Amino acid sequence: MKTNRWGIALAGIVLQVVLGSVYAWSVFRTPLIKQFHWSISQVTLTFTICIVVLGFAAFFGGLWLGKVGPRTVAVTGAFLYGFGTLLASLSANGLWVLYLAYGVIGGIGLGFAYIVPVAVLVKWFPDRRGFITGVAVGGFGAGALITAPVATHLMASIGVLHTFAVLGITYAVLGVLASLFMRNPDKDWKPEGWVPSAALTAQRSEANHTLGEALSTWQWWALWMILFLNTCAGISLISQESPVFQELAKVTVVIAAGMVGIASIGNAVGRVFWSWVSDLLSRRSTFIITFLLQVALFWFLPGITSATVLTVVAFLILMCYGGGFGTMPAFTADYFGSANVGPIYGLMLTAWGAASAFGPLLVAHMRQANGNYRSGFHTLAIIVLIATIIPIAVRPPHPVGKGA
Repeated sequence: MKTNRWGIALAGIVLQVVLGSVYAWSVFRTPLIKQFHWSISQVTLTFTICIVVLGFAAFFGGLWLGKVGPRTVAVTGAFLYGFGTLLASLSANGLWVLYLAYGVIGGIGLGFAYIVPVAVLVKWFPDRRGFITGVAVGGFGAGALITAPVATHLMASIGVLHTFAVLGITYAVLGVLASLFMRNPDKDWKPEGWVPSAALTAQRSEANHTLGEALSTWQWWALWMILFLNTCAGISLISQESPVFQELAKVTVVIAAGMVGIASIGNAVGRVFWSWVSDLLSRRSTFIITFLLQVALFWFLPGITSATVLTVVAFLILMCYGGGFGTMPAFTADYFGSANVGPIYGLMLTAWGAASAFGPLLVAHMRQANGNYRSGFHTLAIIVLIATIIPIAVRPPHPVGKGA
């Protein structure tokens, strides 16, 4: 029976949209604070726990994927994310319930399910690795655009806890249905009539590496650092967007929220755009361009006072942030082969969790110490400038057994 790879891609996108609803967490913050009198930091910690757990769970999900196949891992992940969100409706019993339900259980589900479309689609689309993984994780970036208004409407009518219950059931149903379509192609499958060009072959490793073999190369650690630094930059702005807009452009909270919404679209757009560019120019060139672009954007950001210009700059920064997640799965498959990309890229996603803790804390600390955002964003610009050396220097690893 002939399998339609574009149908599998569509199912992967739907699954990622469901998972990407986690980026809408901020809409729950105020209702939870008002109802339970928790602090901003206490409620925000839920999201931090969830993303850190996601990073580590993606690794274990990738390992498990190699043993039981993508469908089982994806179904389990989608169910756990929905179940964790549903259990969050019991948070009236204590803050610890919210942390355990949405943060830990939901985070495990996110990590398991997130890695599956990435690992599956790089195998189905060797001719369009960058583009297809960018489209898939672009769904993750777009998830909040759908969930935020829906959740806000539900909370206004049935309250925040009942909203968790409704969304949890919805996530589980939609996520599990999409997960049922996840499967790998036959081992030697390739698109009919497709032959990789010489330029494409030069960008790719000649062999499929195991996780242990990948970790023994300096290239794996170089890619981890690229993802870590790119994520640090973007998530530092994401964590401070509204107050940055209010402070620099002197706008109201409502206007700042609108600016955040527009800028967040860049996260989804960048995942598709830069991954498409990476198919044309190479992954290395794409990261060099996005790093240099961010150097300029972060350097001039603190001096901008126009709300319109600030929104555009934030949009571009979040395009680069999303582009890292869109491009890196294909980069990983290029260098280490597609056979074991699940555990290899899954472990690399620990960079996401590490960056989620480091970047925002750095900028917040420097803002508190200096009374403005200038030093924090200028520091990020310098860090990213130095980091540009990594994509300039990195090359595919030698075939296994033929040297480092």
